[in-house]
Amino acid sequence: MSENVAVIGVGHSKFGERRDVNIPELAWESIKPALDSANVDQKDIDFFVVGNAGIWSSEAAIPSLMAEYADLSPKGSMRVEAACASGNAAIRVGYTAIKSGEADVVLVLGIEKMRESQNPTVIELIGRFGSYFWEFENFGLTFPGYYALHATAYMAKYGATEEDFAKVAVKNHYYGAKNPYAQFQKEVTLEKVMEPKYIAWPFKLFDCSPITDGSAAVILASEEFAKEVEDKIWIHSQGVGTGTANLSKRDSFTSLESARYAAEIAYKRAGIDMDAPYKYLDGANVHDCFTAPEIIAYEDLRFAKRGEGVKLIRDEQTYLGGLIPVNTDGGLKAKGHPIGATGVSQAVEAYKQLLSQAEPGRQADIEKGKWLTHNVGGTGHFTYVTIYGLEKLR
Repeated sequence: MSENVAVIGVGHSKFGERRDVNIPELAWESIKPALDSANVDQKDIDFFVVGNAGIWSSEAAIPSLMAEYADLSPKGSMRVEAACASGNAAIRVGYTAIKSGEADVVLVLGIEKMRESQNPTVIELIGRFGSYFWEFENFGLTFPGYYALHATAYMAKYGATEEDFAKVAVKNHYYGAKNPYAQFQKEVTLEKVMEPKYIAWPFKLFDCSPITDGSAAVILASEEFAKEVEDKIWIHSQGVGTGTANLSKRDSFTSLESARYAAEIAYKRAGIDMDAPYKYLDGANVHDCFTAPEIIAYEDLRFAKRGEGVKLIRDEQTYLGGLIPVNTDGGLKAKGHPIGATGVSQAVEAYKQLLSQAEPGRQADIEKGKWLTHNVGGTGHFTYVTIYGLEKLR
């Protein structure tokens, strides 16, 4: 058994519309740099895990394709699916494999090739990650609509405006423009965000994350294996929560119960004060599949009191230099959201930030040595909150 688990290497593909590569090639774009940065090769990998939803792409047996293309056969593998949280779910499988003593070194890959299907098909398939019978089949609800319900509830209860949500897009595009792996590498103005027609009120085009192809990979290692590795970070804790499938069963649309639950577990295990967790963190990646959920996440993660998350974006407190920098890689909104890869991509960002390897203009000041990731599947159907740190957790 390993008391602590380290991230010893990372890799990341370019996100976007990747018709130039097939799935194995897209996977290798992340696997190769992850192996190189960890200074390991395929023979060192004991087990590998793939986070992938895959319902829109031609290939389904991703672990077998990886084993063949990346020379990982006959090592053991697993494919993990938890909707948009599939990437962090895969990290959890690798983490627990090492903690239990089943493996010393685990490769975790998140990958998606969503652009192989037409947009209407993808939107329909994503809609099935909710309650199919009660929400999609009979009422036609898809994810812009799911999260628009939360946005309008938040507006009605706390006085947020469309302009407030638009400011999230402006911030995340600002940092996406500085991330060479991001799908959108161009800043946008508030006026530009407010121009397009509605997708699902109050969301317009720039309030919505894009449909994306991409991959990301991390190498996890036991404390014993990692002791000679210079560039590494540690997984301090991970909390996992599950919400109801049917939204009508939920008490509130201004918060995600699964996120609150996951955050409480992660904070407790990492020794972080739940009344002011931002005092312990250098930054965070939160699941901004739409703009309003980022603001709701501020509150679910206790960066702000209930109803005051909107003040953080109004006052630019989630930019570098603010109370807590959030989505310094562009987030899902600008970096892109290849569903199976998103949680692993967040881990890559935590690694780069904590080791001060982020690109100029988006590197946070690392003073506390901790970074948080918040990865949501569906509309809070699953939430994973992970705390990473520069030092081992005592």
